[in-house]
Amino acid sequence: MSAVPQEASLSRRVVLTSLTLVSLALPLLAVPANADGAGPVNSCGETGFDPAAEKPGSGGQTIEIPQVLTLPVPYPEFVQVEVPGPVPDTTRVPQAPLPADPCADPCPETAAQPDDPIGDAPGGTGSSGSSGGSSVLPRIEIDSQPETIPIPVPGGEAPLPQPAPDPVAPPVEPEPAVPRLDAPGVGEVSLVSQLTGPGSENRTDARWQVNGTDLGIMWESRPGEVSVAFGDTFGSDWEPPGAVGGDWRSNVLAFSSDTDLSDGMTIDAMVQDSACHAAEILDSRHVRNFETTVIPTSGFAIGDRQYLSYMSVRRWSTVPGMWYTNLGGIAWSDDHGQTWTKDQHARWDNLFGIGRFQVATMVPQGDHVYMFGTPNGRIGTVGLARVPTADVLNPSAYQYWVGGEWAPAAEHVATPLFAGVASELSVRFDDEHGRWQMSYLDPVAGSIVLRHATAPQGEWSAPSVLVRTSDYPKAYGGFIHPWSSGDDLYFTMSEWDSYNVYLMRARVTG
Repeated sequence: MSAVPQEASLSRRVVLTSLTLVSLALPLLAVPANADGAGPVNSCGETGFDPAAEKPGSGGQTIEIPQVLTLPVPYPEFVQVEVPGPVPDTTRVPQAPLPADPCADPCPETAAQPDDPIGDAPGGTGSSGSSGGSSVLPRIEIDSQPETIPIPVPGGEAPLPQPAPDPVAPPVEPEPAVPRLDAPGVGEVSLVSQLTGPGSENRTDARWQVNGTDLGIMWESRPGEVSVAFGDTFGSDWEPPGAVGGDWRSNVLAFSSDTDLSDGMTIDAMVQDSACHAAEILDSRHVRNFETTVIPTSGFAIGDRQYLSYMSVRRWSTVPGMWYTNLGGIAWSDDHGQTWTKDQHARWDNLFGIGRFQVATMVPQGDHVYMFGTPNGRIGTVGLARVPTADVLNPSAYQYWVGGEWAPAAEHVATPLFAGVASELSVRFDDEHGRWQMSYLDPVAGSIVLRHATAPQGEWSAPSVLVRTSDYPKAYGGFIHPWSSGDDLYFTMSEWDSYNVYLMRARVTG
């Protein structure tokens, strides 16, 4: 996992340490582009962030001896948490047409954000930073930090119970082996554009108060439209590096109808709770050690209903690349993604911390929806399950891939699809070439890689590198655009320090 963001006063900033889906890359932090134009520049002349940048003014990575070493020392902070929690705010404001002048701000009066962050500060640890260069031993300072201890107290009315699906007992079904494909041939990989944040062509900061965000999970929500789900999102007082700032929303949702991705991906609209303000679509309690945040992990559509798989993050670990979840679940929307309902039954609780499908990627294909999953954190293997399309919200209808058979087994016995660890899975079935594609972050290799197979259970090919974190420090993600075609594979990439999303293109053959 990448270095943790620098500390700031908890009284004025939310600090998310070890935010989900961050790279294990170790180079020094990348920052906004230098004044000499190192970062991308949009058509309005606004400079964005260079995801490949090293420290400004340096010829490359430098190693400095800090003048101060900060040792975090936790102390208990008791916080009352209402159970049940408050009813989620489902206020929605339709998207007004964007200005004809792309450089005009649609809501200039909303540019200012409150100083106080939304929700409780999750807390954090990190290096204090320094000018460096000293040859003497650094000074050690103690930094007292609150460690939230949630105390449940009676809250409001409980939500109405959802009807439980009828239990089913799916059969055990063997599946014949299929030949293993050679590794995909990856040629030129290039940065197409900055998708979000200041300096992006979409100007998400001015249009939806999305200044810092990550992920960019895409699926075809209806013909001619792609939905794009982002993770923890911050408003106008966000500043790099990392996920730091006020106006914190755990997730936001955008829409795009752009079919020509060669020059970037245009965002047409976002789900809004007020004019020019992207809404949090999956509610989160924002209480550390209870439910810090709720992160979307994949999306798909069946008919007119949209689905999101998500993970409820209990807390981020002080160990880089690790986090702890409460559960992985499925939410659905029948109003084109404006409001979402977390299903009370389609959930995989993280009992004893060994849940295999806490970070799930779900793909409908044929008569089934396939669920690829990893445990919480970044050191788990990939498991697979499937369910009939009509039963996607019925956990008892799932079959897990176990030793060459689809079986109604406990999730923790699912057979790993291949050796090695993986995180931030993105999977699609490529109709054009009749193959499955999977991209993910390999934290050990420090790369975003690509595999393919002729069947979801594999055998999966050897991996080919799409992006190395040596080229893009602290890169993570790698979510495939569903409209990739021919030899062009388009995918989103996040970068921790600049904490925004980029559209990438790779030439893939084989």
